[in-house]
Amino acid sequence: MTTPEDDRRNQVLRPHAEDAFAHELKALAAADDRPRPARWKLSPWAVATYLLGGTLDGGTVITPKYIGPRRIVEVAVTTLATDRALLLLGVPGTAKTWVSEHLAAAVSGDSTLLVQGTAGTPEEAIRYGWNYARLLAHGPSREALVPSPVMRAMADGMTARVEELTRIPADVQDTLITVLSEKTLPIPELGEEVQAVGGFNLIATANDRDRGVNELSSALRRRFNTVVLPLPATADAEVDIVARRVDQMGRALDLPAVPEGLEEIRRVVTVFRELRDGVTGDGRTKVKSPSGTLSTAEAISVVTGGLALAAHFGDGVLRPSDVAAGILGAVVRDPAADQVVWQEYLETVVRERDGWKDFYRACREVTA
Repeated sequence: MTTPEDDRRNQVLRPHAEDAFAHELKALAAADDRPRPARWKLSPWAVATYLLGGTLDGGTVITPKYIGPRRIVEVAVTTLATDRALLLLGVPGTAKTWVSEHLAAAVSGDSTLLVQGTAGTPEEAIRYGWNYARLLAHGPSREALVPSPVMRAMADGMTARVEELTRIPADVQDTLITVLSEKTLPIPELGEEVQAVGGFNLIATANDRDRGVNELSSALRRRFNTVVLPLPATADAEVDIVARRVDQMGRALDLPAVPEGLEEIRRVVTVFRELRDGVTGDGRTKVKSPSGTLSTAEAISVVTGGLALAAHFGDGVLRPSDVAAGILGAVVRDPAADQVVWQEYLETVVRERDGWKDFYRACREVTA
């Protein structure tokens, strides 16, 4: 017999979206009476509601997965209902992977048909590979073939995902052209092909800020409808995003509740936004920007690390000393240039700001 302690120890750190929000997806499916494209688990309206949040007629609350312009989500969902693939484009930390996962979970009920793009991603990851023991023993056959996530999605009418498409070598990227234009994946070794059935589509994510980017060919880019995910428009929206994600992650890690640290979350977001924008929130003081992106995702990481410090080495309440080191690590990527930017920001902005004395001292301590 398992105990609650056993259940906590065996808990998956990061459940797939379709598992973590299964009750919401089930409630939406039950309440959804609108037309659904072939093999979709939900209608486009219900998919958008799942991402943006809302309250169903029965009282079930659907939590927002994406906080941003509604039209962006509607265009993304509509794209998946057509024969064009979807490219989510944006700077690092704009929730591209998060949106991609939740779209696949809502549309197909499975977000795991994933190709993770890297500089070493081979063509087989997108097309297919071989079980070499069977290949050597019996020659090329369907039994020896190892389908890629894209091939499986085509055969089953589901949504495939390709993360960090621009990190994949250009010649491997172009493997997708036939898949997206002809909806066919040839298997010349067998004289066969896999044809996509209704419901198949593909979501790719990409950014053009990081090093190691391989530009998409014009032929491949034409096969996508590109949706740009912006940074949060306001500080309040970014604080809300950080608080929600940290709360979700904190529950899995048994960290203190987020409400106790909202003041520090707002402070982290303020620092990141001002350094990112090159000007203070009131527009009065220009500041230099560091070399890093200082994204919302990095703010989430800083706050989560701070909560862990507060839980294990403090009193459980998030304080300036818990986030100072994380902020320093996020801001100072280039020790020579970024250190100067950070020091100047501390002395000209943070030092003079009312109510920020503890934060200033904590940052000075870790900087020294």
